[in-house]
Amino acid sequence: MTETAQMKNLFTEHYGPAAGPLYCYFAPGRVNLIGEHIDYNGGYVFPAAVSLGIYAAIRFRPDSVVNLKSVNAAGGVTVDLTRPIAYQEEDGWGNYPKGVLRYLQAEGRQLKGCDILFRGTLPDGAGLSSSAALLVLTAYMLLHANGETAIDRPQLARFCQRIENEFIQVNCGIMDQFAVAMGRKECAILLDCETLDCEYIPLALKSHSLIIMNTGKKRELTESRYNERRRECEQALAILRRQRPLKNLCQATLSEVEEFLPEGAVRKRARHVVSENGRVAKAIEFLRAGDILGFGGLLTASHDSLKNDYEVSGPELDAIVARALAYPGCIGARMTGAGFGGCAIALVEQGSAEAFAAAVAGGYQKVTGREPQFYAAGIGDGVKLLETWGGG
Repeated sequence: MTETAQMKNLFTEHYGPAAGPLYCYFAPGRVNLIGEHIDYNGGYVFPAAVSLGIYAAIRFRPDSVVNLKSVNAAGGVTVDLTRPIAYQEEDGWGNYPKGVLRYLQAEGRQLKGCDILFRGTLPDGAGLSSSAALLVLTAYMLLHANGETAIDRPQLARFCQRIENEFIQVNCGIMDQFAVAMGRKECAILLDCETLDCEYIPLALKSHSLIIMNTGKKRELTESRYNERRRECEQALAILRRQRPLKNLCQATLSEVEEFLPEGAVRKRARHVVSENGRVAKAIEFLRAGDILGFGGLLTASHDSLKNDYEVSGPELDAIVARALAYPGCIGARMTGAGFGGCAIALVEQGSAEAFAAAVAGGYQKVTGREPQFYAAGIGDGVKLLETWGGG
């Protein structure tokens, strides 16, 4: 059974037989290949949309009620569009689509009541941007199903970032939403987070495959030290601006970081940001030259910087990366995402994915007591309509 056919059946189970057009959409998760904790510092990142993600089916209602249900979570959330929409902790994941509804209304959109069912294939809290996928999916779906077919995708990404910053209270950058909205099959996105200029770079890994490794340690971004890292970067930028005008921290040089920032946490955070931004540029050079071994080495260097200077990895991520690098067919590995748990990635010789997973899992479980998961996820497109039933 196809994913869309499964969504149609699941929708009928939850909401009853179709009484009007039913639309099915998909938004991908994202993996950031290199350029971690750079998006809110104005530099370059290099994400790609993956084949794992979130599906949603929507059918409009004749009233002002929006019903939100997920196959992945018990219960549901109901919203009355005629009443104020507020964040409520007990609504959990439902606050993300609620935020979209509230902010679309604030823009003057005339929203209709609807029944929505979500189904995610992304592991929850794994650092593959399930929150960005949920926001972008909901916003795109509500606009597109209502007849807006020419959606400005960069603007959609900014809109969803604002919801996460203001409504969800997570001070994230633009990368996740941008990758979910703008993904392209078999390509990664070189994104300038200062200007949102982007370029699609073919991800030709030759004889290697990209493996996503889930540590099994759930990462709750709102409970992490993410906002603390942002404040430290802002402190570093404020100090460096006393020396010369800088738009963002990524414009600083390593020599300026070492000379003008006091020894300690702020200097270490800035050192990671500036060096990581340089690694993104070098990664593009290596990929264009077909130097996959060099690209793999940059992944490992990125993890070392995130572990030692930015201090956002943690024992699980460090353990799974160490086990991956100990495998003979692995040429590079690093944590991906905000850190504090979640996923890492590895470049592994094609044809050895199963042996690699078995070798890494055994050693990782001995060290952490956790059972990891492995995904050979493809690189796919951004948010899109998959199928329509009953017209439209």
